[in-house]
Amino acid sequence: MPNRHRGEIAAELGGRQRTLVLTLGALAELESAFGADDLVALAERFGSGRPSARDLTRIIAAGLRGAGEAITDDEVAVMTVDGGVAGFVRIAADLIAATFDDGATR
Repeated sequence: MPNRHRGEIAAELGGRQRTLVLTLGALAELESAFGADDLVALAERFGSGRPSARDLTRIIAAGLRGAGEAITDDEVAVMTVDGGVAGFVRIAADLIAATFDDGATR
């Protein structure tokens, strides 16, 4: 069962219920992938509201790896999700919100 207070979320990806979390290591991976100098720059990129399909793949794959799954970006890229692309956007947005939320809305 995911713990939102630790930044974990649950999502059905590829026909399986999975846990995702952006650990510090996963965030460092995303900083490198996106060329962000720090977490503020990474959060600003996430907040742009214009994610590419590659962005969604990277974010979701990093979240799965953060939760302990040995999975590649390419494996995530071929997964299906209810709602198609909009479903992937919702998962990534929920994961980012769980990661960067200061707890004031809980």
